[in-house]
Amino acid sequence: MDLYLWLKALHVIAVIAWMAGMLYLPRLYVYHCKAKSGSEMSETFKVMERRLLRAIINPAMIASWIFGLSLAWMGDWWGAGWFHGKLALLFGMQLIHAGYARWRRAFANDANTHDEKFFRIMNEVPTLLMIGIVILVIVKPF
Repeated sequence: MDLYLWLKALHVIAVIAWMAGMLYLPRLYVYHCKAKSGSEMSETFKVMERRLLRAIINPAMIASWIFGLSLAWMGDWWGAGWFHGKLALLFGMQLIHAGYARWRRAFANDANTHDEKFFRIMNEVPTLLMIGIVILVIVKPF
């Protein structure tokens, strides 16, 4: 068995799980904005958001980095321009991931200061980053 291909498959699986969560969590925030603090609905959203972040998004992000860096090492991609671009976009993804975690804590403490429009916009950021990453990885324009 080719280890590189197995790592690539695991990387793609982890990235799909990470992105699924990154696209779903801000949608929960949009709906959570409409729930009254302390209500049963708000408490349900808190549980859903915590479980999504801790059980799916965080582990998938860690696995994505481990498998991705393993692929970079095995493929010796460190000097490739497209790889540098991908890393830059991945750091952007890490920043939005950290923002999602911070906003989850704010919701958990009934201290959210953002409206649903803000979260609708933040929902699009991972999509744009993902598009750039996929183009860089597949097309390798530089």
